[in-house]
Amino acid sequence: MKKILLCCAAGMSTSMLVQRMQAEVTKRALDIEIKAVPTFELEHLITDADVVLLGPQVRYQLAHFAAIAKPLGKPIDVIDMMDYGALRGDKVLDKALSLLE
Repeated sequence: MKKILLCCAAGMSTSMLVQRMQAEVTKRALDIEIKAVPTFELEHLITDADVVLLGPQVRYQLAHFAAIAKPLGKPIDVIDMMDYGALRGDKVLDKALSLLE
């Protein structure tokens, strides 16, 4: 099972996006777990994740978290602002999957 970790300021604004992504996972019959967490929990949970996506509102922390993720071999990137705002779970899932390739 692959694990996708979404990270935002408080972990709540991504919950709707997680639901949309999970619906897409079910539709595609994939074995993926998706979890949303606030930024202050990321350092403790990153070891369990296969890929990390940051919400656009915490984009400024990408360099900090990339420095943590890189030695662990964890791909990390920022969710596209339009996909995030429109809750395009399919597009965000596609981005996460592309980072795993």
